[in-house]
Amino acid sequence: MTLVQNPVFAKLFLRLGARNEARGLARLRQELLAGLAGTVVEAGPGTGLNFPHYPDTVVRLVAVEPEPTLRAAATDAARRAPVPVEVVEGTAERLPVATGTADAVVISGVLCSVPDPRAALDEFRRVLRPGGELRFLEHVRGTGVRGRWQDLADVVWPRLMGGCHPNRDALAALREAGWQPVRRRELTFPPGARVSVVAPRVLGVARVADTGDR
Repeated sequence: MTLVQNPVFAKLFLRLGARNEARGLARLRQELLAGLAGTVVEAGPGTGLNFPHYPDTVVRLVAVEPEPTLRAAATDAARRAPVPVEVVEGTAERLPVATGTADAVVISGVLCSVPDPRAALDEFRRVLRPGGELRFLEHVRGTGVRGRWQDLADVVWPRLMGGCHPNRDALAALREAGWQPVRRRELTFPPGARVSVVAPRVLGVARVADTGDR
């Protein structure tokens, strides 16, 4: 298994994380995770910023993080989480989770950075039980000038920010992989941001399209 090693980005992530939480990202995480229950898999938890916001109806959380520095921070955060958390090594494209055992998969800022979004989305489908759901909080490509600015930034941004592609269309990737967004809202974070190439975002819930949610 080829994992991610990006200590420079990891240290930057550690430094900036608390600032963004205070600016409102913590509230978005609460919205993302509200109502979850049972067994949950989180792909790419980073430092574990989602962990404090999981409801106590989650009985098992498997957090799969490929980057060693981030995984160490997530392991520390898991000790303070309100739910049982297992932090394990792995990638979004190859989750170390048995087929059909998860009630939900959670991603935040993952589809923008994985080498193969389709492979990751297919893997999420594999680990979910029938009727399970994907919760997502992702960057998206903006429209007009914003989208063109993201296209330009994509030349260098991935090298600086752990492989993040600011102009990826997360919703299109979901639909192309056979997922049906059943709830979503598009937003800008931080609110009012004009320059940030990762400000356009989407938060929502998707299910596999052939489960009757068409």
